[in-house]
Amino acid sequence: MAHYRATDPKREQFRRYLEKAGVVDTLTSVLVALYEQSDRPTNALEFVQQHLCAAAQTSADTEALQQEVMDLKEKCASLAEENKDLKTRLQRFEPASEDGATAD
Repeated sequence: MAHYRATDPKREQFRRYLEKAGVVDTLTSVLVALYEQSDRPTNALEFVQQHLCAAAQTSADTEALQQEVMDLKEKCASLAEENKDLKTRLQRFEPASEDGATAD
């Protein structure tokens, strides 16, 4: 006979926390990878540890790359502004050609 067990609020809160942090998805993907192995590793725990480390490194790499992209976008915007300012300054000092356009 199946027993009905009331949901424990702490347990449910912890489960939502794990889902929100991506732990459930990561564990699921590692376990699926283990399940799909045609030749089962002799040490399943080692397999899981290796794949979890790879997932953690990927996450850290992704964060580092995202930060680098943000830094480069800021630098690009800064350089574009500087380029605009320099072009404006150059136009003030560059003599106008006969047709009124600036020389390149």
